[in-house]
Amino acid sequence: MRIRDPIHGTLTVSDDEKPIVDSRFFQRLRHVRQLGFGDLAFPGATHTRHAHSLGAMHVASRLFDAVASRATLSEGARERFRAAVRLAVLCHDLGHMPLSHASEAIAPRRPLLGLPAWTGDDEGQASHEDFTAKLLLDSSLTPIIAKTYARYGITPALIAGLVIGRLPPGADGFRDGGLDWTPLLRALVSGELDADRMDYLQRDSFYTGVNYGRFDVEWILQNLRCAERDGRAVLALSKAAVFAFEDFLLSRYHMFLSVYYHHTSVSYDWMLKRYYQQAPGEFEVPADPEAFLFCDDVALWTTLRRSKNEWAQRIVTRNAYRRVAQFTERDTDYDLADISKALTEAGVEHFTLESRGVLSRYTDEGETPSLFVSDSASGRLTEVSAYTPLYQRFAGAVKLSRIFVRPEQVDLGKPIVAKLTGAARLSDE
Repeated sequence: MRIRDPIHGTLTVSDDEKPIVDSRFFQRLRHVRQLGFGDLAFPGATHTRHAHSLGAMHVASRLFDAVASRATLSEGARERFRAAVRLAVLCHDLGHMPLSHASEAIAPRRPLLGLPAWTGDDEGQASHEDFTAKLLLDSSLTPIIAKTYARYGITPALIAGLVIGRLPPGADGFRDGGLDWTPLLRALVSGELDADRMDYLQRDSFYTGVNYGRFDVEWILQNLRCAERDGRAVLALSKAAVFAFEDFLLSRYHMFLSVYYHHTSVSYDWMLKRYYQQAPGEFEVPADPEAFLFCDDVALWTTLRRSKNEWAQRIVTRNAYRRVAQFTERDTDYDLADISKALTEAGVEHFTLESRGVLSRYTDEGETPSLFVSDSASGRLTEVSAYTPLYQRFAGAVKLSRIFVRPEQVDLGKPIVAKLTGAARLSDE
């Protein structure tokens, strides 16, 4: 099956992948927007997790093919590893909730999913990764994967392991010629330079109409390779392409500032959480996989339109609180607590938000890094975080602090904020 895509051109879906794409669980992603409330700031941003997942699968195969072409792999392993990576990336977003990340605030407690112990600790609320694991391991999709991929020796548990970064106990993983390829395959699914990021940066840039998500894909592909480290295959980038990786980091940084943390999107996310808090039970994310099929953006918007809750009505009518000030991690001449106190004393209804996001470093301290820089002359491998200074600059958290006031009180709130901060950082609204 061939699919036309505005980002990558023609995408190919194999006969093995077609039953997965045609499944109700994957088709549900047609009704989950990639950027949540993003279209309220960027009207063109109505693309979905469905399109992103297909595009990311395409990128995954390009990444794998680039690495495999410079590695020694048996034909059987090459076919098996490629099929596994494509399937894992195709399925990596199955568990996303309505409006993407915004609804994780009302996700059920993780123990209700009944996930096996090897998938992680049963504490806190379930994440979209937990739901993805549940759909792969224990839903009507599970036997489809098991039957279709049996000839590769690929099980639903192995795919879930690639997605969440933990293989089931006793699983041999992905080995060939005495080398464990699991770390490299995992890096292509979720790592510093993975198929997910490489698709969504380009896709989000295209649909929002901004230019920041572009980077040199071709040069990166030409310089990716497999390297061996302690009997394990790891993803390596030639030092000739480090500047392309730095450009990739810059693209991600600028997309965070201009798109992912746009003040309109984050304010609507906050209002949705307030709705969930004030109207518990009106909309729920079910733990049961079959019920989860009907938990999408359509269902949430229908509930919001019918709700009498103030925050639901503000979302539906696009009557949001308005931003009156914004600060970055580099600003020091403000105190959100003092500003909030002054606004409260003046009777101005408001809320403050601090948006934080780590741009890089998927792995925790002590885990195997997901990307190395290789020197072909010496054979030396260096963790990318230690090789480029730009990584250190952009590996930390992005921080944006904002103040929003009730729209009818903007003229009252702005002078108070200006008095405490100076007018230089007042919004232009």
